[in-house]
Amino acid sequence: MAIATLGSVVLDCPDPNALAGFYAALLGGVVEESGDDWVELNGAPGTQLAFQAAPDFVPPQWPRPDASQQFHLDLTVPDLDTAEREVLALGARPLDTEDRTRSFRVYADPAGHPFCLCAGQ
Repeated sequence: MAIATLGSVVLDCPDPNALAGFYAALLGGVVEESGDDWVELNGAPGTQLAFQAAPDFVPPQWPRPDASQQFHLDLTVPDLDTAEREVLALGARPLDTEDRTRSFRVYADPAGHPFCLCAGQ
């Protein structure tokens, strides 16, 4: 029997509203402010994402053996090329996208968190 269930994945960032808007455009859902420094993305399929203000936020460096990437999101998409164009238009930046034979590509969201687009159905 599990002790707990996963309620949400929380991302520290300098601007919770802006980052929530990025993920709402990427995943769907509705951005809802829950306080001065806290924003949630509700109604998107899967585990809820929340965004917490961190004024001194330093984005993870990927890949760096001497710096932690902290965590990353794997996002399944039906077509990598189409999804890549769309996330770049939303403000993502490529981190590791050169090898087009792989089933995934690595990007950073506008606050610098790494995420992967993964080929799926």
